[in-house]
Amino acid sequence: MRTHLTHLLQRAAHEAPDAPAVTFEGRTRNWSVLAERCARMAGALKGLGFKADDRAAVLSQNTDRFVELFFAPIYAGGLFVPINTRWALPEMIACVADCTPKILFVDRDHIELGQAIAAACPSVDHVVLADDWTADAARDGPAPADLLDYEALIENAAPAEDAGRGGEDLACLFYTGGTTGRSKGVMLTHDNVFANTLGSVAAYEYDSRATYLQAGPIFHLAAGARVYNFALTCAHSVLLRRFEAGEVLAAIETHRASVGLFVPTMLNHMLNHPRFAEFDLSSLEQINYGASPMPQALLRQAMSQLPGVSFYQGYGMTEAAPLLTMLGPDDHVVEGPRAARLASIGRPIYHAEIRIFDAGDHEVPAGTVGELVARGPNMMKGYWNMPEQSAEVLRGGWYHTGDAGYRDEDGYIFLVDRIKDMIVSGGENIYSVEVEDAVYRHQAVKDCAVFGIPDADWGEAVHAVVTLKPGKMAGEDELIAHCRSLIAGYKCPKSVEIRDEPLPISGANKILKSELRAPYWEGHETRIV
Repeated sequence: MRTHLTHLLQRAAHEAPDAPAVTFEGRTRNWSVLAERCARMAGALKGLGFKADDRAAVLSQNTDRFVELFFAPIYAGGLFVPINTRWALPEMIACVADCTPKILFVDRDHIELGQAIAAACPSVDHVVLADDWTADAARDGPAPADLLDYEALIENAAPAEDAGRGGEDLACLFYTGGTTGRSKGVMLTHDNVFANTLGSVAAYEYDSRATYLQAGPIFHLAAGARVYNFALTCAHSVLLRRFEAGEVLAAIETHRASVGLFVPTMLNHMLNHPRFAEFDLSSLEQINYGASPMPQALLRQAMSQLPGVSFYQGYGMTEAAPLLTMLGPDDHVVEGPRAARLASIGRPIYHAEIRIFDAGDHEVPAGTVGELVARGPNMMKGYWNMPEQSAEVLRGGWYHTGDAGYRDEDGYIFLVDRIKDMIVSGGENIYSVEVEDAVYRHQAVKDCAVFGIPDADWGEAVHAVVTLKPGKMAGEDELIAHCRSLIAGYKCPKSVEIRDEPLPISGANKILKSELRAPYWEGHETRIV
């Protein structure tokens, strides 16, 4: 069977034409309207000279037009390329120079950046404003003259015929976060994304009844993949422009949302919002979480404060389109023989095969820590313009994730750390995730990041950076003593920095350890682990 991502949209428009597809800032479009608009935008792209295999890049916060761009460039025979809004301008320019898009779509918050990118990147023929011009959606004068208007393009274009791309044809480029070096363009085919869509819909048990709250940035595939999931199930997505804990809680109440995806940082801020108890969250049936390790203390807090909600943990990465494993609600128990599984990332989902390899790429026995490797129809074709790096990471037909973990006798996989985040102190391997979990168990801690810093005697020393909950107090000595009551002394932080300002986060709302770590390693040799 040859897969076509556009068929997901066409099927939804045929099977549920009047069902709500996307709600955004007071505007709801149904599946038939959404499909029509995507076909018209594809026609507009072709009218601008967009050809097969051309790229259309998007620099935008979440909007309903952004959702349409998950389909329109593909419908026209090209590739869809979202850009991380958290990047600095030089990083954005580097990304666009790498993928050479013909069209750049921007929202109202990124007009000047879009213009600067276009000026620096000769491949960009047109910049399109894909947003309402003002916050209240009232047109307050014309948009800048050098920008095309998204709605005008749709109004003046005839619907295009589906270009019929599918199978092993490239559908999109999603760039990695770039927090550990140069960002890489992950080449995903129709087959890759379609396999993930089928497998993840089954694993998460999504159906057409769901009202899905989308607060995470859809330029990141963890959230963006849900666009295809909900096209398959003809479900309703309520989109927020950006994450803000109070707005998310209010939107759950207002729209009676039943499903939400939250990375641990987001969930932490929601649960500790000063007005959390005031919101009616009774409609919420399911929470998906992942994208970074979930501290056990935070997960138990979430399960306690949301007792009627089913929790699903997904583990994966952009290169896997993105889902690889699932820990379902049956394994979210805090007592009894299955409670230990709460610390795992679950077992491989239907389309993924996972092994644990040693440094020589040989499989290791159960209980032995090694590198997680994966293969399946969802695995990327490679990195854009990076053949050597692609061959290295896909060697032997397995994608090498860079994550360290082990498998137990029942097939559950336990992630102990990113290999690059492992701290080596005095010859001992210390996994920052375990230390962070201990720190988070202190009742005063709001956010935490643990990493290694240079140490003349031990090579590296364990260092923690934390912020505290409003009205709570804790000092360095108290936090270190707290950790000593939970984990071995050599694993505990040797130093703790308590910050008043929030910790830096990536566009996917993950704490940027690389940014926190960098000042300590300036002038030192590169750390090898």
